[in-house]
Amino acid sequence: MDHPLVEQLVFTRSEFQRALDGLSDADARTRVQPMNCISWNVGHLAWQEQRYFVTFAQGQTPLPDLNVQFAFGAPGSTPALADMQAAWQTATAAADVWLATVTTERLLELHTSPQGWSTSFGNLLQRVIYHYWYHTGENMAIRQALGHTGLPEFVGNIDDEAPYRADTRARHAV
Repeated sequence: MDHPLVEQLVFTRSEFQRALDGLSDADARTRVQPMNCISWNVGHLAWQEQRYFVTFAQGQTPLPDLNVQFAFGAPGSTPALADMQAAWQTATAAADVWLATVTTERLLELHTSPQGWSTSFGNLLQRVIYHYWYHTGENMAIRQALGHTGLPEFVGNIDDEAPYRADTRARHAV
């Protein structure tokens, strides 16, 4: 069974993808200033998952171009949605290798980045979850600005797909 925070990430990813249902490539590439386009946001979240859960946690970087094109502060671009979805699938599949085995103890471990800042892997996991929700909302705002209708209006079936549960595997006080 996955760690409870990992279950929340998996649900959050599914909601991010649900908000992209029916999106055309042309609309995904449309930039509503000052925001980036939706396809860039997909690449950006692929970058973050790769950075934290593949590069930091596993010492690998399968898609190095993500670090250049989609890192925080990278210039906006309008990449093809299919390319970004493929990159996202690759990055999240690589992240899942580590996430499938993560424990509370591992999430409490500190990671120091090459830039010198330190935080726990648990904080990084929470940061990714919240980052997804930020960009899910932003993507929905872009879609509304483009005139899309029939969009999801609220969080999906969290009660069945990702209900709250304690990490009963933990054996020590935190």
